[in-house]
Amino acid sequence: MLKLSAALTVLLITACLGSVTHIPKAPIAAPVSIPAVRAPAVGQQWVYEVRNYFNGELVDVVTETVVEVGPRVRIARNGHKRGPLPDEIQEPWGMNLQDPNWTPPQRFIKPVPLWPERLVPGWSGFYRVRYQVVGFPDNDFYWGLNIEAKAWSRIKTQAGDFNALHYVNTADFFESDDWFRMASNRRENAWFAPEVGRWVVRERFGEYLWLGMRGWADSIKEDYLRWELVSWK
Repeated sequence: MLKLSAALTVLLITACLGSVTHIPKAPIAAPVSIPAVRAPAVGQQWVYEVRNYFNGELVDVVTETVVEVGPRVRIARNGHKRGPLPDEIQEPWGMNLQDPNWTPPQRFIKPVPLWPERLVPGWSGFYRVRYQVVGFPDNDFYWGLNIEAKAWSRIKTQAGDFNALHYVNTADFFESDDWFRMASNRRENAWFAPEVGRWVVRERFGEYLWLGMRGWADSIKEDYLRWELVSWK
């Protein structure tokens, strides 16, 4: 029953993610020749507004800047309200070694893709790895990530209009560093623009059950946030 309830919750959340967003977008045909993803370079920068998805409250304005390029790509992050934030690390470009966007930040034992390995609607992949909490290397935890490429869209953001591939990340029943969590799920919608080398809109949601809780109807919700690109260089 727990897995069935979780599956129903996934469907409801996915429907919600796809229906209530106010970012203008229109479907377009998949490109005949998939555009190359912009290569990283020191000084590249993306600025995002981060908002509460339900009430539109501005949570922060986050600036992400490439500060190191090589086998490892390091992106320094700074919040207008929160100040310095944990770095994002890719190794190599497009492979997520350190993800600072969840709480607590995760560092994967083996990097996982940040976007679909093939930018083709219908492509999907599943990655079974383990992660550590950044700064606490003594323990590691299970993380199972499913990535599914959905469709190409023309999406309008404050930074401009982009051709972007919509993809969905799902991590069901991952292990949390919080031992009181019985089960945890996370999911993400993202619109990835190859010319930008990054997503232009990203929405994240998580939920979990405490020990003793029986169903997802009463799950505890993590912050449901949306990132929208406002400028880039």
